[in-house]
Amino acid sequence: MSRIGKKPVVIPKGVTVTQNGQNLKVKGPKGELENTIHRNIGIEIKDNEIIVKRPDDTKENKALHGLSRALIQNMVSGVTNAYQKTLDIVGVGYRAELKGKNLLLNIGFSHPIYFIPPDGITLQTPQQTQIVVSGIDKQLVGMVASKIRSIRKPEPYKGKGIKYSDEQIQRKAGKTAGK
Repeated sequence: MSRIGKKPVVIPKGVTVTQNGQNLKVKGPKGELENTIHRNIGIEIKDNEIIVKRPDDTKENKALHGLSRALIQNMVSGVTNAYQKTLDIVGVGYRAELKGKNLLLNIGFSHPIYFIPPDGITLQTPQQTQIVVSGIDKQLVGMVASKIRSIRKPEPYKGKGIKYSDEQIQRKAGKTAGK
């Protein structure tokens, strides 16, 4: 049995979960999320808990069991507490600022870069060298943070670029002088 799949998902107060076949809709104080669960996985809602069940012990169903439970847990915790990722900008003259909802990046290219966030994502710049990506959908927050990071990945010699705030960059020594 999957250790993660066995655990029930507790529904906190203020969150409503409705099931329509394999479609699951979670509504909470921060917003509303909807997801379709795989047809092999059964969902049962009772006593403020969501129980995820699988029909048999095939390899595919074992994998889907834990995955489905984790996705449901992320939906429930996303509508109660929004997810956020913090990005740091490292480099002389590198900076970010908000123009309305769009993000303007000056990161060493010959032109400024405008990043338009998708619906459901809010961007903040508490400092010129910091970007905070937040939203209720964990997958979307991670994807947007990854897209922003991919504009200028940190390079291994000086560490210049956009990196996650908790990321450690492996540094290279660089060239050494001649004999």
